[in-house]
Amino acid sequence: MTRNDNFNPSQHSMVPERGFYEFQIGEKFFAPSRTMTEGIFTAFQAASGDNHPIHYDRNYLAETGHPNLMAHGFMTLIQAAIGASPLAHSLGKNLIGFIDQSSKFLKPVYCGDTIYPIFEINELSPNKSTGVMGLDIKIYKQNKELVLQGIQRYLIRL
Repeated sequence: MTRNDNFNPSQHSMVPERGFYEFQIGEKFFAPSRTMTEGIFTAFQAASGDNHPIHYDRNYLAETGHPNLMAHGFMTLIQAAIGASPLAHSLGKNLIGFIDQSSKFLKPVYCGDTIYPIFEINELSPNKSTGVMGLDIKIYKQNKELVLQGIQRYLIRL
């Protein structure tokens, strides 16, 4: 049998979908850890067009005192995309869009570092048909250093 008429692609979900009112302030979500490889550096350079030698030239980095390729701040920040975490999958079709973001880059991230993104709900503001979910974001390195912190806000269907 190659066809299963009982299979429904819209029910193929990693986690159960939850409504806006089912989330709680203080609830945490974790994205998988990721080691920052040369491939990620290359992909970011291709996508961003950023070709400053501080991110791609080991000789330049050695002359400026850095031990390895240094990640662009945005390259670190994109590791905090909620789509890589169970949160976005829990929101499912209720997630309308990304509306606000700010971040502080606290420590350098180098090629070979492994980072660990964490999202914590800090705001749930309902309106008439939509609401805003705010998140504190933190990214740690393998040595337990906090390298990035900030906020993100999303528009959610009620």
